[in-house]
Amino acid sequence: MNHERHCPATRAFWEDFYRRDARVWSGEPNPLLVRETTGLTAGTALDLGCGEGADAVWLARRGWRVTAVDVSPTALGRAAAHAAASGVADRVDWRQEDLSRSFPAGAYDLVSTQFLHSPVELPTERILRAAAGAVAPGGVLLVVGHAGLPEWVETDPAMRFLSPEEVLDAVGAPSPDWRVVVRDSLRREVSGPEGRSGLRTDHVLKLRRVGDR
Repeated sequence: MNHERHCPATRAFWEDFYRRDARVWSGEPNPLLVRETTGLTAGTALDLGCGEGADAVWLARRGWRVTAVDVSPTALGRAAAHAAASGVADRVDWRQEDLSRSFPAGAYDLVSTQFLHSPVELPTERILRAAAGAVAPGGVLLVVGHAGLPEWVETDPAMRFLSPEEVLDAVGAPSPDWRVVVRDSLRREVSGPEGRSGLRTDHVLKLRRVGDR
């Protein structure tokens, strides 16, 4: 793991976030990742902001060779343990990297960003441009993000929630280089404190780079 290319404040924030609990997330892959990658031919994948590694492990168990990136060593340690317990430790390369400062090299058959939102520094458009540049010819870019947070959650002004149009503009699509396969907005009910409920909208964009794989 690379321990150099990160902003101390960014790392400190996410380390505190993950250290609050023994496990933050469910350990299950994001359903929209499952929906949009089931049926794809396994190849190489880049998982940006991998957290505790559920998406990367799910992909690895289905034959993908995954590079998974996060800024938090605690999250990556849990992710590596998950991969080992699932028998796919040799199929995932865990990398500590702050995407606001640097980006992993290489070209991938799948590049996935799932809910890449942050209350600390995150140049989202620049990261998305880099993500698009990392997709190999014939490969897929999958971007899933919230449209916003439930009404009972106080949103930090620094958090960005890009519209589908803003995502497409950031990656340079539509263009002759990209085919938009899925452009979807899904509303779902979410539960909050004291029995409250509300609706949350998630945007899904799945693009394929034109060219032979």
